Formats: sequence, C-alpha cells, structure tokens
Amino acid sequence: FKIRGAANRIATLSEAEKAAGVITASAGNHAQGVAYAATERGLDSLVFMPETAPQAKIDATEGYGATVELRGETFAEAMAAAQDRADEPGTAFVHAYDDPAVIAGQGTLGLELLEQVPDLDTVVVPIGGGGLISGVATAMEAADHDVRVVGVQAEDAATAPQSLRKGEPVENEHPDTIADGIATGSLSQRTFEIIEERVDEVVTVSDTEIATATLWLLERTKQLVEGAAAASVAPLLSETIEVDGTVAPLLCGGNIDLATLQDVLTRALVDRRQFVTLRVRIDDQPGVLGELASLIGEHDTNIRSVRHDRSEEGLPVGEADLVMRLTTPSEAAIQGIIRDIEDAGYRVRDLVPS
Repeated sequence: FKIRGAANRIATLSEAEKAAGVITASAGNHAQGVAYAATERGLDSLVFMPETAPQAKIDATEGYGATVELRGETFAEAMAAAQDRADEPGTAFVHAYDDPAVIAGQGTLGLELLEQVPDLDTVVVPIGGGGLISGVATAMEAADHDVRVVGVQAEDAATAPQSLRKGEPVENEHPDTIADGIATGSLSQRTFEIIEERVDEVVTVSDTEIATATLWLLERTKQLVEGAAAASVAPLLSETIEVDGTVAPLLCGGNIDLATLQDVLTRALVDRRQFVTLRVRIDDQPGVLGELASLIGEHDTNIRSVRHDRSEEGLPVGEADLVMRLTTPSEAAIQGIIRDIEDAGYRVRDLVPS
C-alpha cells in the first residue's frame, strides 16, 4: 500500500518536479514505496529516515534506488529535516500520509478488500500517521458498504485516542514501541478529520500484545510480519474489541530485521511462560548439573544457559544456586520439571520469566 500511495502522488508531478526528483521522510516503509515508485519512473529520490530506523529498512530503501540520509532519533525529527530540504525551489515532497493522492492510493486496499470479501463486517487497520486508515475508511464509505472500521495504535506511541478526545491532533514527542512502522508521533489535521468522521473506533495495544500477535501469526498462519502489521491482530487475540461476522485485520508490513524479530519472539515467549529462569539450591558436587539436565530434558525442555551462583550472602559452604534459563513447551512442562526436581531432593528457590 505504500507503493500505491507513493506512485499515485508521483503521477501528479509536473515535468519540472520530476526532473528535480522527490524528497520524503519515513520510518522505513513509506521510504521503500517512494524509492521504488520513483525509480520505476526514472526519478531520483532522497529519503530522510530517523537514526533509529531498522537497518533492514535502510538497506531496502537504498536497494530500491533512493539516497538515504539519517536525521534525528524520531520520525518527527526526520520529517523536519526533510521538509527543510523540500523548501528549496523545484523539489517535490511526497508526504507519508498528509496528502490526498497518497491517501487515495493507499485506500485502494479498501476497494480490493471489498472485492475479495464482499460480506466483510469489520476491518482492523493499524494507525501511524493515519494515511492508510483514512484511505480505507473513505473507500468503504464511497462503496456504500456498512463496514465497521477499527483503528489500532501501540499504546506508548498513541496519538489518535488523545486527539479524538481533545478534538484536534495531539503529538507524542517520544513514541516508544516495537511497532516502528506506526511510531509517527502524530496525525495530520487532514487524517485526524477523516478518522474523526469515518472511523468507528480506535483502540490501543501493548507491545507485549503486539509481540504475542507476531508469534501467533508465525505459528498459525506462517506469515512473518513486523510489529505495525501485528498490531491489527493484537486486539482480536486479546479481545480488546468485540467482533461478529467476517473480520479482516490488515497486515500492513513485513519489514522486520532479525535482531528485532529475536527481541519480539523472546518477549512473546516470556509472556507465554515458555521462556523462564529457574533457580535451584544444590549441593555443589560433581554430577548434579547432569542429573538436573536429564530431569529437565524429560519434559521436552531445553536449557538455553546455566550458571552456578556461589556468591549469595548467607549461602552455606558447599552449596550453590544453579540458575538455568529454559525454553519449554508449556506451563504444564514447567510444573512437571519443578515437581521432579523437588522429588529428587533439590529445592526450587525461584521461577521467573527470563
């Protein structure tokens, strides 16, 4: 959808603007859309991205032919730098969401969705700057379909609920979420007005819920998505919103780097208690670790790391705490491990998420 919005905007440029090339700012996904659309038209593109943008998105944007400049730590700071450069005569600025042509191009997803799912009852759309949901909601209204449109934001990067309560766009100067694709920090006046008029409900979800949705999508649908996309599934899994009939959460982005994916999956496994730390008091003798490892292995559980803690204050001479980080299939496996360890004469002192 980012390519559609960018291509639609670039198609409106004058010949003079095309000759000068295009400028944009993006957290990473719109950047790739502009780079691809500009290169397809034979145009130069300059993209400003925050220094915190995932390297995978930076590399992909450059791979599509854009020149990338990193500015600031947030999307807002990158946007300010891009707009300063775009003030120079002859340049064309392709905004990520505050542009009718961009919104219309992205909104074609709504029309396509109605073609594929004519009995659609609810569509769930992630919100960053509001371009996608503005386009989708407008498409639903224009097609005269009675479809409920629900928007989702990460709670620590949210601006839409606050803006709707106040009646005007509200900024979040320090958005903090694993869903970097929707961490814009603000709506525009244009997208705010469309959301206020055409979106039925806006909810927020935690990063833990987004991580859980990412893992669920991997396991159940075999789809690898980034946090911004998983945000649309999160309120369905957590039952934050009530739905009936046919529901379509939009998975709007798969640009996730491996380091971020590892962090997201670890967080999700911790929340599901499949990644835990077990502390066991032992006699510090040869063979104890092997005995415990055998007990743990019988429950289809893997030891990710292990250490002997012999420095705790008050620890009796000749004893130690064995601290093990475990990857386990279920809560039942954890309880089985604890039972077998205690039956073998050891004391489990602590069990915490890793």
